[in-house]
Amino acid sequence: MTSLQLIAISYTVRLSQYLIFALALSVPVTVTATDTNEQSYSAHEQQPTAEQMIIDGLIYRPLFLAGTIVGTAIFIATLPFSLPGGNADDAGNRLVIEPASATFGRCLGCLPE
Repeated sequence: MTSLQLIAISYTVRLSQYLIFALALSVPVTVTATDTNEQSYSAHEQQPTAEQMIIDGLIYRPLFLAGTIVGTAIFIATLPFSLPGGNADDAGNRLVIEPASATFGRCLGCLPE
């Protein structure tokens, strides 16, 4: 291969990485406290104790955040397969929205049951 071909390949790979990153940023992520899940994390329904807040802040939230990051990466990696299959919305909800909602859409100490 010539150096010009190697530069073209490098440019193509870098461009595809930027496109994947831009696609990830363009995925609409709507996180609300009242989701369609069966579980409710409303602060009005339960008054969390200090121990529950500590456990939630030190254990559950970091795990849910890691799940959100891993789920987003899996969603992006499988997007070329889920788009033609017509289930990109379902995959996005299950892999990105639900973990993000569990991470950011509930009160501190409102542990999942």
